[in-house]
Amino acid sequence: MNNLNYEYDSRFLPLNKNEMELKGWDRPDFVFVIGDAYVDHPSFGPAIISRMLELYGYKVAIIAQPDWKNVESIDIYGEPRLGFLVSAGNMDSMVNHYSVSKKRRSVDAYTPGGEMGKRPDYATIVYCNLIRRKYKKKPIIIGGIEASLRRLAHYDYWSNRLKHSILVDSQADILIYGMGENAIVEVAEALEAGIDVKDITYVKGTAYRTKNTDNLDEFTALPEFDDLVSDKINYAKSFKIQYDNTDYFTGKVLVEKYNDHQYVVQNPPAKPLSESEMDRVYSLDYARTYHPSYEPLGGIPAISEIKFSLVSNRGCFGGCSFCALTFHQGRTLQTRSHKSIIKEAEKMIWEPDFKGYIHDVGGPTANFRVKACEKQKKYGVCKDKQCLFPKPCQNLNVDHSDYLELLRKLRELPNVKKVFVRSGIRFDYLMADKDDEFFRELCKYHISGQLKVAPEHVSNNVLNKMGKPENSVFKAFCDKYKKINEELGMKQYMVPYLMSSHPGSTMKDAVKLAEYLRDLGYMPEQVQDFYPTPSTISTCMYYTGVDPRNMEPVYVPISPHEKAMQRALIQYRNPKNYDLVHEALVIAKRTDLIGFDKKSLIRPKKNDGVFKPKKNDKNSGQSKSKKTIRNVHKKKKK
Repeated sequence: MNNLNYEYDSRFLPLNKNEMELKGWDRPDFVFVIGDAYVDHPSFGPAIISRMLELYGYKVAIIAQPDWKNVESIDIYGEPRLGFLVSAGNMDSMVNHYSVSKKRRSVDAYTPGGEMGKRPDYATIVYCNLIRRKYKKKPIIIGGIEASLRRLAHYDYWSNRLKHSILVDSQADILIYGMGENAIVEVAEALEAGIDVKDITYVKGTAYRTKNTDNLDEFTALPEFDDLVSDKINYAKSFKIQYDNTDYFTGKVLVEKYNDHQYVVQNPPAKPLSESEMDRVYSLDYARTYHPSYEPLGGIPAISEIKFSLVSNRGCFGGCSFCALTFHQGRTLQTRSHKSIIKEAEKMIWEPDFKGYIHDVGGPTANFRVKACEKQKKYGVCKDKQCLFPKPCQNLNVDHSDYLELLRKLRELPNVKKVFVRSGIRFDYLMADKDDEFFRELCKYHISGQLKVAPEHVSNNVLNKMGKPENSVFKAFCDKYKKINEELGMKQYMVPYLMSSHPGSTMKDAVKLAEYLRDLGYMPEQVQDFYPTPSTISTCMYYTGVDPRNMEPVYVPISPHEKAMQRALIQYRNPKNYDLVHEALVIAKRTDLIGFDKKSLIRPKKNDGVFKPKKNDKNSGQSKSKKTIRNVHKKKKK
C-alpha cells in the first residue's frame, strides 16, 4: 500500500520502507547510509556505487541523512542481508560544515532547501558507531571522499592534531578508497560467496584493520602512529611514502601500526577504469535528479550546477600541491568515449527544464583528454617527476584535438545553444600546445564572457610550493588570450582565482600579489584562503613546516591574524581592510606603497584617524559605500 505523501517514482532506489515494499522487496542486500540527501545522478558517488551494485543484481536501499542521535534511524529496513555501506557524501563533512576560518557555514548545498545541520561532524565515524550500537558484527564498508582521504593517519585541521586512520575510529571493516566501482562489486561478491568480512583482505583499492601482519608476504611499514605524534618530521616522511604509492602500477602494500594488536593495511590502488568501463558507469539507469520527497522542502541546491553538465574524464596529472586528487582519483587520466558522452547529452537536452545550455564538459581538469605519456601505459606514473611542473615534461602528450572534436559534436546537437567549459582549464598545458585551434574555439564558442583560470599566485616562491608554473607562463597566457579575443572581435575578460596564505607565502609575497592586482585593475569579490584539507602535500607542509618531497623547511603563515592580513592584501581597496593592509605593509617593509601616487595601495593615516580622500579619488581604496552616499543625499533633501 502506498502511504507516501509524495508521488512515488519507481526510477529511484528505496528511500524508506514503504518504497522498498512497493518494489516488492522483503529486505535489501545492502543499506547505504549517506550524509547527503539522495540524488540519483552520476556526479554523486553514492548513486554510482548503488547503481553498480544494482547492475550485478544486488538490492540497495538508501538512508539519507539519518538522525545520528537516534539509533532507530538506521534501522528502518531492519538488518540488511550482506552489510552496511557508509559515506559522508560528496564532501568531507568538516569542509561541508566549516569555512577556513572554522566558522560554521550557513548553507549546505547537499541538503533539502540548503538547510545546515542535517549531518554530524566527522559523519562517517558517527554513522558507523551508530550502526555498531545496533548491529555488533554486521559488515560495514566505508567509502567516499571523507573515508578515502582519511584512510591512514592524517592531520585534521579542525582539531589541529593528528588523527587515526578513519578505520580505527569508525570500527568499520573495509574502507574503499578512490572511486571504488570495481572494488565494491568485488567485496559484494565475496560477501555473497560467504567469505567472512575479516578475510576480504585482497581487494585492490581497499584498506582494512588487522590484529597482525602474518598473512602479508611483502609490505612497506610506515612509521608507527605514536612516532608520528611525537615528531612531525616522521609524519612528513610517512606522507612521502604514501604519496609515492598512489599509482596502481607501482603502489605497494602499506602498513601503519597503532599498537601491538592493531594495524591498518592499505592495499595498492585499484586499476584505473578503461574507456569501456567508464562508459558503462555513466550509462547506468540514473534518474538524474533528486528524490521527489525533497521537492516540497526546496529541492537540493547542488543539482543546479551539475544537472546539465557532462563528465568527460577522471584523474589529473596536473599535480597541484593543495589538491587531493592524487590520493583519490590518481594521476592516470581516464576518459569516456565520445559516443558515451553524446548519448548522455542526447537524453539531457530533451529534459523539460533544459534551456539550451550545457554548463560544462570536463572533470578535474577540462582540457585533459589524453594520457600524459606513452610510458605510463607500461611503467605507471613517475614517482619523483611531475608531468607539468616545474615545466612540461619532454615526454608529455600535448593534444587538444580529441577534446575539440567532442565539443564540436556537442555544439551540433539540437536544442543546444551554447556549450560552456567551466571545470577548469590548465593554462600551462594549453600554452604547451603549438596548435592554437583549440584556444581560438574556446574563446569563440565556450566562454560566457569571462574565462576563469587559476594562476593561484604570482610569486614564484609560492608557485613553487604549489606545484604551479612560473608567473611568466601565466603572463604569456594572458597576452595570448587578449590577442585571440581581439582577432575574433570579442570583448571577453579573465577572472583569476587566487589563494592567500599558502605555505611558502611570506608577507612580501602577499604584497607582491596585491601589486599585481593593482596593476591589473581588478579586486576579487571573494578570496580563497588556503584550506588545509586531509591528504594534500600543502596540508603536510602546513602541519610539519617542511616540504615532504625534499624535507626542506617551508615558511607557513599559521596565525589567524597573519592569514587575515594576507587575505586583506588581495582586497586592499575594501575600506574594512585598511588597518590590516596598513599593518601588513609595515611588516613587509613596504611603506612605499602607502601614499598618494598611482602605485600606492592605500592612503596614509592622518592624525589618529584614517585619511579620507576626495570624493572622486578612484585610487584611494577608501571611497564611501553606496549606502553611505545615499544617506548623505537624503540628509541634503531634508
